[in-house]
Amino acid sequence: KKSRAQYTSKGQRRNVSKWVRKQARKETTPLQRTLNQQAAFRKGKNVMVTIPNPIKSETNKPFIRVNAKEIWKKSEPYMMKTTEG
Repeated sequence: KKSRAQYTSKGQRRNVSKWVRKQARKETTPLQRTLNQQAAFRKGKNVMVTIPNPIKSETNKPFIRVNAKEIWKKSEPYMMKTTEG
C-alpha cells in the first residue's frame, strides 16, 4: 500500500554496486589513463599525475602526486614570425 503520492530519494546511497565500479576501473589500461589525463589537461582541467619520488631518502613515499602543470607544458600552436615594414 502506498503511503504517499510522491517520494524523492535523499541520494544517500550509491546507485552502482562496488564490484561494477571496481571492474570498470580494472578495465582501464595505464595507457588509456594517461591519454585521458592528457586530454583533460589540454581542455584546461586540473590534472594530478603520479610520478616516482625524486627524493630517494623518502622511502615511505615511493610515488608522489603532482600537478600536471609542473610536469607537462601547454603546447601552443606554432606561429611564424612576421616582419613589419
